[in-house]
Amino acid sequence: MRKNDPITKIMSANVESIQTGQSLSEVRRLMCDSAIHHVPIVDGKKLVGLVSFTDMMTLNLVISGATEHTIDAIIDQQFSISDVMSGDITTIDHKDNIRSAAEILAEGKFHSLPVTDDDYNLVGIITSTDLIRYLSDQY
Repeated sequence: MRKNDPITKIMSANVESIQTGQSLSEVRRLMCDSAIHHVPIVDGKKLVGLVSFTDMMTLNLVISGATEHTIDAIIDQQFSISDVMSGDITTIDHKDNIRSAAEILAEGKFHSLPVTDDDYNLVGIITSTDLIRYLSDQY
C-alpha cells in the first residue's frame, strides 16, 4: 500500500458546493439530485462551512405528506444555511497525503474532509468512501 500517495490522487476535485447567500432548499436539492451527503459552503472560493446529510436530518420539520415544493418553502422560511452548517470544520491541505486523511477520518467524528489550498480555497473533498475505494484497489 502506498500510504504516502498525495490526497489529490483520491479526492474529488469537481466538488459540488453552495454559496453562502443561496437557500437551504438548494442544499437539500443538491444532496438529492447528486446523491451526496456533504456540501461545502463557500464565499466565492473560500470555504466557510459544511452541511452534512445528518445536519439536514436534525431540522425539526413537520412535513408529513408535503410536496418537495412545500418542503423547500418550509426549510427556507425557518432556516438559513448558517443555521445548519458546521462552521468550525476540519480540513486537509492539498499537499497532504492519503495517510493523513485516513488518520483524521479514522477518528470517526465525521465522514468527509474538505481539501483546501494555502488560501483556504476549496479545491476538493475526500470522503470515507474515497478511502475505502482506494484500499479496495490495493488488494
